[in-house]
Amino acid sequence: MIIQTKLDIACTVNCMKLLCDSTRLLMLKLLQQKPYCVCQLVDMFETSQPAISQHLRKLKKANLIKEERKEQWRFYSLNDDFPERELVLTILNQIDDHDHLFQVIKQKEKPVLCK
Repeated sequence: MIIQTKLDIACTVNCMKLLCDSTRLLMLKLLQQKPYCVCQLVDMFETSQPAISQHLRKLKKANLIKEERKEQWRFYSLNDDFPERELVLTILNQIDDHDHLFQVIKQKEKPVLCK
């Protein structure tokens, strides 16, 4: 049984602000499928580690993702429980897995070397 959570305006606006950035939206789409290490995301998005970490920090602060540490490495995945979950999943599920931009990022995925 799924219990529908009613959202307040402030939480909804904050969530939508996070989702309106294409990098964060693509990250969430990836993290919906499986956990990723920061180093993988840096390679896939071809950007700096600090830039990726800033995006992840914002998503984590909003409780949209969770972090798991394995030694000095950090792996991120979509959080299983947050008030905006149904809203976020509805949006992520509307993004075609064959979307060109999503596929370009996904094709850059390399095996995890940091385990």
